[in-house]
Amino acid sequence: MDEFIQRELNPPQQEAVRHTDGPLLILAGAGSGKTRVITYRIAHLIHMHGVLPQNILAVTFTNKAAAEMRQRIEGLLGNAAMSLWMSTFHAACVRILRREAEAARLSPQFVIYDTADQLTLLRQCMKESHIDSEIYAPQSIMRRISTLKNELMDSDTFIQEAGDFGLDEIVSHVYPLYQRRLQDHGALDFDDLLMRTVQLMRRHPEVLERYQHRFRYILVDEYQDTNMAQYHLLNLLAERYRNLCVVGDDDQSVYRFRGANVRNILNFERDYPDATVVKLEQNYRSTGTILEAAGAVISKNDRRKEKTLWTENERGIPIGYFCAQDEVHEA
Repeated sequence: MDEFIQRELNPPQQEAVRHTDGPLLILAGAGSGKTRVITYRIAHLIHMHGVLPQNILAVTFTNKAAAEMRQRIEGLLGNAAMSLWMSTFHAACVRILRREAEAARLSPQFVIYDTADQLTLLRQCMKESHIDSEIYAPQSIMRRISTLKNELMDSDTFIQEAGDFGLDEIVSHVYPLYQRRLQDHGALDFDDLLMRTVQLMRRHPEVLERYQHRFRYILVDEYQDTNMAQYHLLNLLAERYRNLCVVGDDDQSVYRFRGANVRNILNFERDYPDATVVKLEQNYRSTGTILEAAGAVISKNDRRKEKTLWTENERGIPIGYFCAQDEVHEA
């Protein structure tokens, strides 16, 4: 396995894969082979250090990314990969909440409402509260509730802190009713999955301890896209063994509108002062010209982790641009 890693990976990738215990920040620039590093790191932990697959939690943001990662791991380890916890954040939370339904005060058969279900229920709650959906857009109220849940603010807390004017006043009426109606239907929405899991861990130390012992090694992809709820969940789970490996690139943080907080990755070394930092700066995807242009733009950001992407690829053709007079000309 070690000879294979030495042959297949560049030196920084090898360092990231061979690192075993303690917090690890992998700053992975675009096209730097981060998925390969994550999968080889998992294989290395299992094959070289005897870590049981069921003691590893690997989370990412999309089902597609999780499936690709699992496929690669199975290619390296075969059936040993079957007991890995490898999924999206939400899928991992569903699994935990169903297992711990009694402590979480849920039915194990709870249903999960998608966006359409949420909007339908929210409109019903607005009607019940005599709030005109022509004046206050249901989508705006739903986005606000989503933000509150991602910030771990439940409806009871929000009622105490909400202002008595504007959108928050409306939300203070709708949010508690919306949560009661979800409960009546035996349902959770996507944001509940994260919030309720964090609440479960905080309120039941024995449950938290059980999952801390289970997840002795935690790996997180696209860490720059995590929100507050995900941040706190990861830190709770990693608190005992502190074997938290996060992979990401603050330069690629583009989901603030969905609650992502780039400070999670920027402050990782503050949260874990003993963290090892590995930079993956060799790009395998782009030409030198593209990397120079991208570097010139992103270097203007004064709140970033310093990194310089480079490539052994050819320089490529010069970058062209087109200035349109208006949207018709652009089309």
